[in-house]
Amino acid sequence: MINKYFKNQKNNSYNFIIYMVIGFALLFLGILLSIAIGAASIKFSDVISAIFEFDSSVIAHQTIREIRIPRTIANILVGAGFAIAGSIMQGVTRNPLADSGLLGINSGAGLALAISFSFFPDMSYTKIILFSFVGASIGVGITYYISSSDNSDIRPDRLILAGTTVSLLFLALSQFVAITGNVGQQITYWNVGGVANVGFQELKFVTPWFLIATVASIIISPSVTILNLGEDLAKGLGQRTKLIKIISIILVLILSSIAVTLVGPVGFVGLIIPHIVRFFVGDDYRFVIPTSGLFGAIFMLFADVFGRVINAPYETPLGIIFAIIGVPFFLYISRKERMGF
Repeated sequence: MINKYFKNQKNNSYNFIIYMVIGFALLFLGILLSIAIGAASIKFSDVISAIFEFDSSVIAHQTIREIRIPRTIANILVGAGFAIAGSIMQGVTRNPLADSGLLGINSGAGLALAISFSFFPDMSYTKIILFSFVGASIGVGITYYISSSDNSDIRPDRLILAGTTVSLLFLALSQFVAITGNVGQQITYWNVGGVANVGFQELKFVTPWFLIATVASIIISPSVTILNLGEDLAKGLGQRTKLIKIISIILVLILSSIAVTLVGPVGFVGLIIPHIVRFFVGDDYRFVIPTSGLFGAIFMLFADVFGRVINAPYETPLGIIFAIIGVPFFLYISRKERMGF
């Protein structure tokens, strides 16, 4: 069965190459648009010259180097991180609705950030990232505990409902902490989502972790593919399923924590992108994970550009854009999978 499965997946390798080439072309276009479009319009010629012939005396060059480029990089990291995390979660749990925003990870990181803003205002960015990681871990841990409290198999609908419950609880706690600590404005700005204030200092810390987690995700992708076929089959093929799940959860937590800390608790990126990608490259996660990362970055770039132009010169928060796109998609998938909500 497994040999037949991978034989069929070889037919998707050609599609994988084609869509990766298309994806990198779209990524390059998205980078140019992200750097050029904003409150101050910048010519593409200035974008190119600012990258290769930077002149600190030119205001456009300063805007590009200090604001637009860090924002663009942050969009790439966030989009790819959410998409890769979502694809791993859907593959390991065999749950088509798995997403960091639906399983308590985002809300857990959000609660940790609210606590750090309120009680530890001088906390360094490194510690904030670690704090967010702990909060995300607690969120997903409580979600899995609730969904498996009767010692039966974890059903996808039970997991989603548990995650929704935990998310609502943590959101309420975050708001309480924000009001108590008088940091409501900071939390509100962070909750609606955006990467406008991300700079090179933040990127220098999170980028190595992102790259390590991404490479590790690609390395374990064959094991995720086998596990997606069924745990019994995976064990029969000699897979150490518990170890794979532990590594997968750690990678998901790292990628999601980085993304949430940079942009806020925006949801549905990790739900939408893997579904679309699987339609084109199949169910082999050797193809799904890298393609999801690429198109997640593209999706994030174009969504951010759309948010800048839809109500210019004001920016529309990313959380609103993703909710408008993601909620109908979530309802469609839940209906398609007959989850019985």
